Amino acid sequence: MAAAAPDIQLEKRLNVLAYIISGVVLLLVGLMRRYKIDLGVDFSFLPPIHASLNALAAAILLLALYFIKNKQVENHRRAIYAAMACSALFLVSYVLYHFTTPETRYGGEGVMRTIYFFFLITHVVLAAVILPFILLTFTRAYTNQFERHKKMARWVFPLWLYVAVTGPICYLMLRPYYPT
Repeated sequence: MAAAAPDIQLEKRLNVLAYIISGVVLLLVGLMRRYKIDLGVDFSFLPPIHASLNALAAAILLLALYFIKNKQVENHRRAIYAAMACSALFLVSYVLYHFTTPETRYGGEGVMRTIYFFFLITHVVLAAVILPFILLTFTRAYTNQFERHKKMARWVFPLWLYVAVTGPICYLMLRPYYPT
């Protein structure tokens, strides 16, 4: 079966959508620390769900890598869709939580404090930077531009995986300081 032709026009439209989504997410993340909304619901149950969604995304990403290395393209595609769904659910939940719940501050000291902030800062910065590139990498595959997709995925994948792994690490390190 012949591969479908690249759809450059669709790629252009999806790229615009990727930039809009990335901009909206960055705006919301920037605003959520300044503004709180009282919805009358306690969302304090969400942080372990955030960590679980990130950990699940990381596991699925590793599975996607396994599939593509073994030329199981359709399984790879399904795994990437699942990882993106986990990440999207995480993002919606994370923004909801931080718009409605006071911030929990890390209370550790010494070397553990340094380790926590190293993970937190690299996690947050890379999460902000990598989002549009995840979407653009996806767009390249979706529009049948597989060589361009592979070139981009080689560096986007490890950064996405790092963000997905460090999220749960930050949660586990912060967990003792959440209100009980």
